[in-house]
Amino acid sequence: MAGTALAAGLLTVAAALSLGLAAVGGAAVTAQRAAGAADAAALAAADAVSGAVPSADDPCALAARVAGASGAALTGCVVNGFVATVEVQAAYAGLAAVSRARAGPPEGH
Repeated sequence: MAGTALAAGLLTVAAALSLGLAAVGGAAVTAQRAAGAADAAALAAADAVSGAVPSADDPCALAARVAGASGAALTGCVVNGFVATVEVQAAYAGLAAVSRARAGPPEGH
């Protein structure tokens, strides 16, 4: 009987650790997805405002479409000259991963 209780306890601990690690892994993947979406959205907006990519859309509207295609939502967009700064949000298990990115010519140029 004692061996069965010990095995059941070990199995319960192993299952709890596995679930915890899966949750942490999912959150890390979501954070990386949000970072990639922010980078892509900022680049799209900066390319649109500079004219490198012709678009009938507003640069921030284009950034929102790119972020949406990457599985995130655009929560902020500021275009200053040729520089675009965006903020995106992606959700995982009720938690939000927020990422910001800036794209444009190097400072001082």
